[in-house]
Amino acid sequence: MKITYWSDYACPYCYIGEARFKRALSYIPELKDTEIEMKSFQLDPSAGQHAAGDTQTRFAHKYGISMEAAGRQIDTISQMGRAEGIDFKYATTLFTNTMDAHRLTKLAQSKGDPALTERVIEALFDAYFTQNKELADHALLQEIGERCGLDAEEVRAVLESDRYHDDVVMDEREAAYHGVHAVPFFVINGKYSISGAPDTEGLRQALLKLMAKEAEEQMASGMSCGPEGCKLR
Repeated sequence: MKITYWSDYACPYCYIGEARFKRALSYIPELKDTEIEMKSFQLDPSAGQHAAGDTQTRFAHKYGISMEAAGRQIDTISQMGRAEGIDFKYATTLFTNTMDAHRLTKLAQSKGDPALTERVIEALFDAYFTQNKELADHALLQEIGERCGLDAEEVRAVLESDRYHDDVVMDEREAAYHGVHAVPFFVINGKYSISGAPDTEGLRQALLKLMAKEAEEQMASGMSCGPEGCKLR
């Protein structure tokens, strides 16, 4: 099984959804070797290099709600994150452009080492939602890249150039082509999709149903013989 998902590091539901998906996979032994690929999706490609304003004010303005309502929603989302074992501090996040964070992820993915890529992804989410760092900060990205096992000079070269920029844009164009306008968005085996961040049990049940459906399809496509000979359906 292969799971492809679109995500952004500034998206709280992406962090929560990723945690739930991994936990659901861990409950199904047959899926322990599942290939997982993250694709880039920027919530706001026009965001600046430095945070402008606090999360609650930005949340209220974006959704057209009161500051009090925004505070309640932010707290609810934070509680969801903490329920997944994440030290979730959404209220004090510093929202910036995430292009360079996605480019760093592309560098990690280019190494063909899933464990390395996973370390980078987790470190970037943690930097934003737990440490409340600005993800556009090159010094931060440099530190994360080195700590996770990437070559220091290569990380620096990527951050000082536009390398992988087009790869990020291509991911976003692919998302638009498939009608993906919100994240997280998961695609299983290139055929089945799950949007948002369902609870872990719901994801586990969905994966089990997809496994059963895949098995049925494989059986239905087997070889068969008839009066006119044998063929592969």
